[in-house]
Amino acid sequence: MIEISREEFEEAVDDALDSLPDEVARAIAEANVVILVEEEPSREQSAGTELLGLYEGIPLDRRSVFDGYRQPDRIFVFRGPLQRISRTREQLVHQIAVTVLHELGHLFGISDERLHELGWG
Repeated sequence: MIEISREEFEEAVDDALDSLPDEVARAIAEANVVILVEEEPSREQSAGTELLGLYEGIPLDRRSVFDGYRQPDRIFVFRGPLQRISRTREQLVHQIAVTVLHELGHLFGISDERLHELGWG
């Protein structure tokens, strides 16, 4: 297990977002989504599994202009589980990036199976 400060963890999440192509970053900015760092998933979120991240919302490919106003979608990145599975700082930073990309993939409507094929998790 490796531990880093919350500030360093959030910087690693920001670095993962900064690495995205401009077109993708623009789509995310327009998607009404918030990215949150949480220490641990809630019981309802985890359902007994060790979650690293979670997307809650309506994927972009399923949205409609008729949806009207709604709360922002949420992407959670869970600090505790990510630190527990990592042995080095480099491994943790890499896993944070993979988790961020994985959850953003769900925002774009990409399945878990396809994300694993792409190496995002």
